[in-house]
Amino acid sequence: MRKILVIGSGKSTSYLIKYLLDKSETENLHITVGDLNIDTAKALTGSHKNAAAISLDVFDEMSRVEAIKNSDIVISMLPARFHIEVAKNCIEFNKNMVTASYVSEEMQALDADAKAKGLVFMNEIGVDPGIDHMSAMQVIDRIRDKGGKMILFESFTGGLVAPESDNNLWNYKFTWNPRNVVVAGQGGAAKFLQEGTYKYIPYNRLFRRTEFLEVEGYGRFEALANRDSLKYQSVYGLDHVQTLYRGTIRRVGFSRAWNVFVALGMTDDSYTIDDSENMSYRDFVNSFLPYSPTDSVELKFRHQLKIDQDDIVWDKFLELDIFSATKMVELKKATPAQILQKILMDSWTLDAKDKDMIVMYHKFGYELNGKKHQIDATMVTLGEDQTYTAMAKTVGLPVAMATLAILNGKITTPGVQIPISKEVYEPILLELEDYGIKFKEIEVPYLGYNPLNI
Repeated sequence: MRKILVIGSGKSTSYLIKYLLDKSETENLHITVGDLNIDTAKALTGSHKNAAAISLDVFDEMSRVEAIKNSDIVISMLPARFHIEVAKNCIEFNKNMVTASYVSEEMQALDADAKAKGLVFMNEIGVDPGIDHMSAMQVIDRIRDKGGKMILFESFTGGLVAPESDNNLWNYKFTWNPRNVVVAGQGGAAKFLQEGTYKYIPYNRLFRRTEFLEVEGYGRFEALANRDSLKYQSVYGLDHVQTLYRGTIRRVGFSRAWNVFVALGMTDDSYTIDDSENMSYRDFVNSFLPYSPTDSVELKFRHQLKIDQDDIVWDKFLELDIFSATKMVELKKATPAQILQKILMDSWTLDAKDKDMIVMYHKFGYELNGKKHQIDATMVTLGEDQTYTAMAKTVGLPVAMATLAILNGKITTPGVQIPISKEVYEPILLELEDYGIKFKEIEVPYLGYNPLNI
């Protein structure tokens, strides 16, 4: 049997493993799932005859090497920073490798070795990055094939709560890593291209400059700029495009309220707060406000942020119970960002019956025969439950499909790469439609970039 090693059995692997198990009979596969916590691996493999769960510590070189040597292809679903040791072993033992993570400098440095050995190292084959690459390149290549010239590309993705589970004033719950949500946008100004001009949004303004999107059947959303929208400009062949903007999707109103946390400094992860373990939530909020012998924390909060008490934004903060004098931080030497994350997890953790949702939106502006055209493409995927989430579906299925395609010799181009070639994206996007992951395209009048919204 052909042996697939999956390292890591976290939240994004449920659909990945199910897909491979479902194909194991017809494709002659044996799937080994290795995780530090063998119980999570066993929960996903069950008693399937073509699967095995093993305890695998990626930092234990002996067990890691043994598992990799005994496989035909390796899927690493570890946190991105841990891929590199796996990748080096894959080079050493001539194994193809697949990850859903961004290509790191260390991974890219292995490109020549992978090519020399004829190995495929497929990265960024999840949802974002992943499905965004494939769906974008499919339309961009189609426009070019008919002689069109790209002049605008915008791309947005959001991991959100499904409409039936959307029951708080923020219209948001954590569907992925909460820490990434809290510190999003930090580390430099957002950079993008608008009508041929470079634009920058510093972190302190990021959540007050949003673009609005309408998705049929799901209502209105807002998008805030990613840190570097130009990262894939050359990769996509968009060196001469006039507008290039990539962003993150939230429900309308989220960013205005979140900006309050930014303005106060609660998202800062660069220093720790003294005696944080003995703080109440109220103490934490008060630590960012000026002293007053008479005014309450609530009054100081509203005054500092210029929030009226009949403003919906005020109700959002009351809903989070951040002024509680009895709820305790209980985190020692914690950063403001860590404390804020704990507070938000009280309210934004998915309930057992909650479902998540992935929303993706692309805008393609192009010129053909002297006329300007625009295509808008949207994709919405809903989760089934807490195991088979929309996030796990859109991350795991492309990983699994690419793995099988590499095993079957349908993806053969060697080297460290991302899924932007027709060889990769055409069959995977087609198969994803069988699982309900499908883009709806509409031709709209070319509007260009709307500066009033940004």
